[in-house]
Amino acid sequence: MKKAIVSVVVGVTLGVAATAASAGTLDDVKAKGFIQCGVNPGLPGFSNPDDKGNWTGIDVDVCRAVAAAVFGDTTKVKFTPLSAKERFTALQTGEIDMLSRNSTWTMSRDTSLGLNFTGITYYDGQGFMVRKSLGVTSALELSGASVCTQTGTTTELNIADFFRSNNMPYEIVAFEKNDEVVQAYDAGRCDVHSTDASGLHAERLKLTNPGDHVILPEIISKEPLGPVVRQGDDGWFNVVKWTLFAMVNAEELGVTSKNVDEMKASENPEIKRLLGTEGAFGEGIALGNDWAYNIVKMVGNYGEIFDANVGPDTPLGISRGLNALWKNGGLQYAPPVR
Repeated sequence: MKKAIVSVVVGVTLGVAATAASAGTLDDVKAKGFIQCGVNPGLPGFSNPDDKGNWTGIDVDVCRAVAAAVFGDTTKVKFTPLSAKERFTALQTGEIDMLSRNSTWTMSRDTSLGLNFTGITYYDGQGFMVRKSLGVTSALELSGASVCTQTGTTTELNIADFFRSNNMPYEIVAFEKNDEVVQAYDAGRCDVHSTDASGLHAERLKLTNPGDHVILPEIISKEPLGPVVRQGDDGWFNVVKWTLFAMVNAEELGVTSKNVDEMKASENPEIKRLLGTEGAFGEGIALGNDWAYNIVKMVGNYGEIFDANVGPDTPLGISRGLNALWKNGGLQYAPPVR
């Protein structure tokens, strides 16, 4: 199956991708009764199955939030684990309805693959992890290093740009699957592991002795991560896009999974429009007017899913940083419901 998937990508064009979407993904999803969502096979905090096959993570919660918006039921979603090499082809060919898999929004992906990024769930940037025993405190000290990374991602080009611009020789040790990268680094087959900083926090937990490794301070790229859908289907694009916007707006308005029922009685017009007690904004995306209420009630606002999956009180221990709301010094900002 993997070989078939990989071979198709060369022949996929904008026209083919648009055709796959033209039937109306929202109608198809409603007809079959669930959303097929592509996710990372195993990245703690973002998409990761436990030993019983239960999926958790920010990207997983985004999929469940779309299910809450469409069906009023977060269980109406099935997960397809995909490698970096497989992920976009699976979406192009219709194997999945949406991709929520720590994928970087770039111009080439947004224009030449027949895909649309629907927003940014996590503002990230590429970093480097090394063993403390190496005695390195800066990425500028990595001249001559061997670097483990994953094929089919933006990381290889970023590494090449960084080392070339700093006139430092290096060696790439690349693998198709992320777990292979982690295992190779843990086994000492390379000096450095490089991927998005959020991924480094997650993957350090998989190492034999996590405390023996340090993430260097340099961030060498912009990696805005977000959900992806096919081009040519504005209706489905709007549903996925406004699902994320609803979670960000809910946090800004102080609406949480715990107080959302109480907030339905609010006289704040912004809250009334968001929760469907005023206006008919669900109609514009072919959903019920309680679409955003269901998202917040069943999944939570953006801050809740961040804190639950990757925040300071989780094993990853990541601070909000750039992912704080705009009014708190971060970049998270959503258009209003009005």
